[in-house]
Amino acid sequence: MPVLQDGELVLYGFVGDSYWGEGFTASEVLAALAVHGRDNEITVRINSGGGYIDDGIAIYNSLIAHRGKVRVEVDAMAASSASIIAMAGDDIIMKAGSIMMIHDPANITFGTVADHEKSIEQLTAQATQMASIYAERSGQDDDAVRDQMKAETWMTADEAVSNGYADSVEKAKARAIAAFDFRSYAKAPERLKTLSKRHRWSFETDERTAASADDQPRQHKEKSMTDKTEAGTDTAAIEKAKTEAAAEAATAAVTAYKERRKTVLALDEAKGREALAEHLIDTDMSVEAIKATLAVAPAPEAPEADEPQTTGTTDPAPSVADYERQRLNGEGLNGGGKTKAAAPSLAANMRKLLGKEVA
Repeated sequence: MPVLQDGELVLYGFVGDSYWGEGFTASEVLAALAVHGRDNEITVRINSGGGYIDDGIAIYNSLIAHRGKVRVEVDAMAASSASIIAMAGDDIIMKAGSIMMIHDPANITFGTVADHEKSIEQLTAQATQMASIYAERSGQDDDAVRDQMKAETWMTADEAVSNGYADSVEKAKARAIAAFDFRSYAKAPERLKTLSKRHRWSFETDERTAASADDQPRQHKEKSMTDKTEAGTDTAAIEKAKTEAAAEAATAAVTAYKERRKTVLALDEAKGREALAEHLIDTDMSVEAIKATLAVAPAPEAPEADEPQTTGTTDPAPSVADYERQRLNGEGLNGGGKTKAAAPSLAANMRKLLGKEVA
């Protein structure tokens, strides 16, 4: 499902990937905002049980940096990292019957004591960052929010408003809950767990549908150090095979990237929009999706003949790619628009873990 529909951001499904045919990534949202225009008002519709916290915070930061007014509508659910995204709204509206949930981030760590200690440090930092976002929006102090996060707090639409996480409840009926394995949450309502079971939404079976043919799995489960090889297996030969396979994979990845870049830049839609095209090449979007995005992106206007030339005394304007990178990282892009403060992104550090954290 396209992220940008009729001028609205529609964030349905898993945050940061695609499961059961639904989901969205930070790069898709970033590209959609570039097409929509940074100064235009935008409505963000959320129906998500959560996902990867780094994508959630990245999307939160991009919406905070957006100059136009941001209206968030929770169509059915904003749980976990999706609730972080919701906090970026200038107005946050809960549809009647919708749900919001906040909790502590979680992760699975394999390795030594040092590996686990590092994971604890990262999760603690993330929890602190999330609490500050919730506290700033709700008006509560950080300690009160941390208690709610540790308790895994599920809120009705009215409770979300009374706790300060939303501004109002709209009488419009909530939509059907988006696909998610709610059994992964300790205190999820029984009806949601039953819904997951009925529809076979299970992370254990990994019944994931890629968003496009170009998408690759973003999370891999590595074997534990206690797993044993078959009797008589030559360990040195295994390590050699692994090294050779990694080298072949790296070469193939470079070749695929070059071909992808060549194909995109050769598109008619990329002419005059090379900077945006270069940015989109590095996203998870398919070539067809990139082509469609470029087709609706405004082309740069040619300077008028009598327009005075610059003397070189002013700083050059940042490229589209640089602007989008800065906006995602929250690098001083609020300008003269909003006064909201962007939370720093932890995406760069978190991908070093063996698995992606679900929050």
